[in-house]
Amino acid sequence: MPTSPDALTGGVLDLILSAGPIAKAVLAILAIFSIISWALIVEKWWQFRRVRRHTLAFLKVFREGRRPSVVAAAAKKLRDSPLAQLYVAAHNEMSGGRDGDSFVEDPDEATSDRLTAAERAMRSAANVEVSQLERYLPFLATTASACPFIGLFGTVVGVMNSFHGIGAQGSASLAVVAPGISEALVATAAGLGAAIPAVIGYNYFVNRVKHWASEMEGFTLDMLNLLSRPPAPAKLGRPAKDGI
Repeated sequence: MPTSPDALTGGVLDLILSAGPIAKAVLAILAIFSIISWALIVEKWWQFRRVRRHTLAFLKVFREGRRPSVVAAAAKKLRDSPLAQLYVAAHNEMSGGRDGDSFVEDPDEATSDRLTAAERAMRSAANVEVSQLERYLPFLATTASACPFIGLFGTVVGVMNSFHGIGAQGSASLAVVAPGISEALVATAAGLGAAIPAVIGYNYFVNRVKHWASEMEGFTLDMLNLLSRPPAPAKLGRPAKDGI
């Protein structure tokens, strides 16, 4: 059903209300995609903000050189920090679930198989954290790629309505062509309006995921280097300090 010529004298809302059923369906689908995309963009923004805040809090505790049990307890509370979860994974693997202040009872155990197991645990935890950071990003990618084509479908329908009006009235005047073309342009604009924010959000969050994946890789290497260091020798009869 072609758009009524009277709708051309009104605003965009009047143009949408007077559009045909196919055009309305296209606009409704694009509106749903747009609303969900904006909701996900806001949610992911808050998620990465929490990740940064919790990570800064964890690194503050970690760099203060406190006992491993204290650092692990703090890390377990900072669940949104990927680095904290890597530390918990390494601590659980090296300590065997014990709550002591050292990862192993015997320093000689912190070699070979135990370090390999700790590395596997941290890399497994890193994969889980990356999956959490990437959650919902595929929907943004789908919105960015699909919405322009959905809008294009509405555009084609609008052009078809224009040609149908020309054939029905036997005239190619502006009054006959304009309603269908206007309907087509609204669908095109709606498709781009849904896709552009999704593209920007997707690219931004993918970049943040890569950043945190790099941070986790670096932290894993730092932890392995720290765990492989020999314990400090005892001095003046005092026991050696436990390694982290």
